[in-house]
Amino acid sequence: MSLSRRALLGAGLAVAACDHSAGAQSLASVLSPLKSLAPFPIGTCVQASQLGDPAWVNLALAQCNQLTPEWEMKMEYIVQSDGSFRFDRPDQIAGFARSRGLRLYGTTLVWYSQRPEGFVNLDENRVAFGRAYDNYITAVVGRYRGAVGWDVVNEAVAEDGEGLRDSLWSQKLGAVDHIRRAFDVARAADPQAILFLNDYNLEYLPKKLATFERLVEQLLKAGTPIGGIGTQTHLAVDLAPGAVGPSLAALARFGLPIHMSELDVSLTRGERQMPTRAQGLAAQARVYEEVAGAFAALPPQQRFALTLWGLRDKDSWLVGRDPADAPAAFDDASRPKAAAVSLANGLA
Repeated sequence: MSLSRRALLGAGLAVAACDHSAGAQSLASVLSPLKSLAPFPIGTCVQASQLGDPAWVNLALAQCNQLTPEWEMKMEYIVQSDGSFRFDRPDQIAGFARSRGLRLYGTTLVWYSQRPEGFVNLDENRVAFGRAYDNYITAVVGRYRGAVGWDVVNEAVAEDGEGLRDSLWSQKLGAVDHIRRAFDVARAADPQAILFLNDYNLEYLPKKLATFERLVEQLLKAGTPIGGIGTQTHLAVDLAPGAVGPSLAALARFGLPIHMSELDVSLTRGERQMPTRAQGLAAQARVYEEVAGAFAALPPQQRFALTLWGLRDKDSWLVGRDPADAPAAFDDASRPKAAAVSLANGLA
């Protein structure tokens, strides 16, 4: 980035941090689309309802070239209480991505926190649990064959780093075996998709990161077809400077593609709150720039994609939990915040 352009963005940063509408509008006129700045895909999550929102569609098409269904391609939506599947909303999202030339990324096939009634109440005299598990993964991956990748297993490591999480899947199929099985079945359903093991808080919890690394090593040694590593990157403004680079380096040592799969930066979560809103927005911008810079510094072959978990503040799952939060790079009116400017700086 030229000195003049960086100076322009730096000057705009102070204006945007105050959420001044005129300043945000002026930034929108000079800020290049994120997808044009990054030599790797920029993604966002999406819900089917957003496809009918012209403002969201315009922002997503301008800034991004990859879509991840936020929750409508997960078991919580697809698996019905009688064990049948519904695909209407994920079909809408997949069709939109295809028609607009966007990459589709699927999440999540197996997640410890989801226990659909169709599986919990499964009549194993009629069909074995393992067979139903395989059938679900085959049905979903096969239906969206051509997706560039999948979070095959999500959040397998216990939050305190003490081993793996207990779940319906581990109870029925084994703590590690259910993971291996999911990857094997997904690979058979779509040999071209890149299959990811995805987790969160790896920047914050060294013990969890170490356990996650050991799990990756164990799975790779067993021949599990892991094709990439996903780090969700749900962060807060009190993240210690320099925390992102070491965790990324630890994950990158496997030589696999890395997906920053669910990036947002909360203003209100975390142990240390900022004294003022303006200071919080400035700290948020710093974190976004550090994340983008650390990811951009990875070897080119390992930069799978950087996915924003909500383009606008009002789109974020965090705002649903705390209306005072504003974790996204763009405001409710689709205008770039200081975070978007800093994200652009980091990408460049």
